[in-house]
Amino acid sequence: MIEVENLRKSFGDTEVLKGISTTFEKGKTNLIIGQSGSGKTVFMKCLLGLLTPTAGNILYEGKAYSEMTREVRRDLRQEMGMVFQGSALFDSMTVEGNVMFPLDMFTKQSRAEMQERVDFVLHRVNLVDAHKKYPAEISGGMQKRVAIARAIVMNPKYLFCDEPNSGLDPKTAMLIDNLIQEITEEYNITTVINTHDMNSVMEIGEKIIFLKNGIKEWEGTKKEIFRTDNEAVTNFVYSSELFKKVRQMYLEGKN
Repeated sequence: MIEVENLRKSFGDTEVLKGISTTFEKGKTNLIIGQSGSGKTVFMKCLLGLLTPTAGNILYEGKAYSEMTREVRRDLRQEMGMVFQGSALFDSMTVEGNVMFPLDMFTKQSRAEMQERVDFVLHRVNLVDAHKKYPAEISGGMQKRVAIARAIVMNPKYLFCDEPNSGLDPKTAMLIDNLIQEITEEYNITTVINTHDMNSVMEIGEKIIFLKNGIKEWEGTKKEIFRTDNEAVTNFVYSSELFKKVRQMYLEGKN
């Protein structure tokens, strides 16, 4: 679990995060949504320890990041998996090499132990025959699955995903959403996802946080977002006619 207490972040005279408090629960897919410039990326970078908050606290399993020693922070970062927007795979490495990279860098496992773990996570993301292929030889959806495999190879407690469906067709995006949710539940990971994809919100939004101008404007579940009368949320989520119709059908079914 990650707890956020009155988080603030400024760059010079510009305050980007303005006192955000929330909780990201273990074993659930926690989504951060909002327009460009709302503070989503800065928020995630603070959660990852890449930016130092101006004020407030972030607690991991009840332990405040600001009070951790350098060694404890280093250990915490090794418990974090990250899926980048563009997958961020090494072009010169095979699929197998990309997934093995964190193990090679941060553990003292034998080659056989690392190979066993790599084989396991590639099987888990349904890439059993891609070990020797290079990123350029596989599809965007497969690249994203490799990125997920690399993110979970170290058995992380926390999984962060930045726009995991970026550049994917709707069908593949849904497969990636389902895979992330399955892995989150299966390994009881605290998963935090930055997304613009409203399909993701409706499919896997177990906890949704909506940011607007650096403020937590709303939070709730994918069911609660259908019922909210928060105008900022409805204007953002239901900007397309399709989602307006989906919401109307949901509300009519509840009456």
